[in-house]
Amino acid sequence: MPSFWLYLKIISIFDGAEAIALMDKVLKIRFLIILTLLASSSAVSCYSQKKKKLKNTEEIQLSDSLLVRSHPDIFEFPSLYKYKFYSDASKINEIKSLDKPESKEAMYHSLKSYIKNFGIENFSKSTPMLWRLAQLSEKYGPKGEAVLLYKLVLKHHQQGIDIKQLYKKYEAVETEKKENYVPLDYYYKLVDYRKEIDTLRPPHSVLVNMGEIINSPKEDYGPSIGNVDYVLLFTSKRNPHQQRDYNEDIFFALKVDGVWAQIEEFKTINTNYNEGSACLSQDGKYLYFSRCNAPGSNGNCDIYAARLGRDSTWTDVKNLGAAVNSSGWDSQPSLSHSGDTLFFASNRAGGFGLSDIYFSTKDKKGNWAQAKNAGPTINTVNSEVSPFFHHRYNVLYYSSNGQPLNFGGFDIYKSYIRNGTFREPKNIGPLVNGAGDEYYFTIDSQSHDLYYARSTEEDKKNLDLYSFPVPMEAQPLATTHLRGSLIDQNGKPLGGIVSVIDLDAGVEVAPQYIQSDGTFGFDLINKRKYLIVIQGDDYFRIEEVFFLDGEKEINRVAEPIDTKIAFRSLEFENGKSNILVSMHSDLAKLGNFLTDHPQLKLIISGHTDSSGNEELNQKLSQDRADAIKAHLIQEFKIAVERITAVGLGSAMPLVSKEETEDHKQLNRRVEFEITNL
Repeated sequence: MPSFWLYLKIISIFDGAEAIALMDKVLKIRFLIILTLLASSSAVSCYSQKKKKLKNTEEIQLSDSLLVRSHPDIFEFPSLYKYKFYSDASKINEIKSLDKPESKEAMYHSLKSYIKNFGIENFSKSTPMLWRLAQLSEKYGPKGEAVLLYKLVLKHHQQGIDIKQLYKKYEAVETEKKENYVPLDYYYKLVDYRKEIDTLRPPHSVLVNMGEIINSPKEDYGPSIGNVDYVLLFTSKRNPHQQRDYNEDIFFALKVDGVWAQIEEFKTINTNYNEGSACLSQDGKYLYFSRCNAPGSNGNCDIYAARLGRDSTWTDVKNLGAAVNSSGWDSQPSLSHSGDTLFFASNRAGGFGLSDIYFSTKDKKGNWAQAKNAGPTINTVNSEVSPFFHHRYNVLYYSSNGQPLNFGGFDIYKSYIRNGTFREPKNIGPLVNGAGDEYYFTIDSQSHDLYYARSTEEDKKNLDLYSFPVPMEAQPLATTHLRGSLIDQNGKPLGGIVSVIDLDAGVEVAPQYIQSDGTFGFDLINKRKYLIVIQGDDYFRIEEVFFLDGEKEINRVAEPIDTKIAFRSLEFENGKSNILVSMHSDLAKLGNFLTDHPQLKLIISGHTDSSGNEELNQKLSQDRADAIKAHLIQEFKIAVERITAVGLGSAMPLVSKEETEDHKQLNRRVEFEITNL
């Protein structure tokens, strides 16, 4: 049987794509061989890039709007590891002396300078200072700074804050709110309404459980996947134990022909103690994982490393020691793509909350340095867990129940790292985060599929693994901002729903409600073609295809809908009832409106002028109404029972006395009336 070293030899000779292709051939020759081989070499499935500087094409260029929302100096606290609690009585007195109408701007700058010296404990004990700085920043700070400061207060407040007043101020300046997103059940209805329309593609499924092949009746969580996307590591409590109901162990699954197949466990790693949350080094030689309640550990759970032996088994299991582990709980390791930074979660003393994200860096000798807290932007007074660092880009994903924007329980967030500093985390949206808890987020090497553990709102105790295509809000490259607005003909803001469809890659984008001021905004992947769809109850749908090349603004004026509608374009040829190409645009408005509003019906009434035989006129008007009905049913899949076609001949003229050809033309018309079903 080939050893793991054969696999490493293949990797060293060929580049990544050729190596994978060659291993695929091996898989086809002997599936049992590759099972054993990949069980030991799953290193290539996680963060297995060669250690090198990122190329320019791999750097994320944050858009101007994202930088406006992410002032670098706000997130830099150089004294965070210098002081536990910073205090300077003379400077505090100086700040208090500036609290006068004529010196408020000077107070803003002095207070901001003081807060830059905060230690970890200041964020919970000195939140009134953050609160005051946020208030001053609304007038004297750069645009967007105040909302970031209010977020810091929300993340860390424990005392001395009027929480109702805080939320009121925060809501007044924050534009990214849970209420902006269309609820998931209505999102599915939108999809269903549009599934027959060519220009509006139905989405990939979201919140998809990986099923019985992967999941067990017990808890399954902690997925890890990487540059070889057909090996998945995960943690499960499926194994029974003599002293308890379960044993926490590490497993892997192999994808064959697009389907997850046989599941195996890491038998040389799993013990009678609990093991989980595994990740592998960039070269595939080291497995990092947590082990709990084992003899000789620093705390109740510690992070360990195992080395791959020449016989393709994991050996030399070692505790990472006091530089990484503490006397508390340390778990859920994740390596950076360069392999020299280890992120993990810990509830050790001296943090911001119940559990925080920490990191340790490796020196040139291969030793891990003393772990550091990831800081007040990432961590909160509540819990942050299960970090994942993206394979190519400087983006940290993790789970939190303490961030201001939250869809329920623990949600997944992403934070961009710029100049060594974590930026304000962004909730990755309702197509991933639901009313239950979400943890252990990971993405494959192409950012195509995501894997994570989640519980339902009804059963928060039992985690399952889920997988589906990565939606736009979770994409690492979704950093280019699209903003827009919608008003009526009088300049008044209009409400409605805005959907964006990625026409190039089919990446799903969560639709949003238009805000009360008529504005909307999305962060998208640059250099792609998109379709924007704006729909509401009082105007015809607006559709526009555009290519995103840098930040873009789309401002539109909506065409209102009356109860009764007539279109000038719907003029038939004399004596005929054929649908002309010139009519398609206005008929599309009707078809789209009916698609978007399935609770409404349409009455079509055909009219003629008074020329000719009335009986023939009545038949002609009926034929024209029927032709439009047939067009709407055929092109837009509108249910037959929702459309009524009536021919009225010349019985209801707009101009009772037809003296000119223009009078006759006005009377030759088709009218539409929208009513409830």
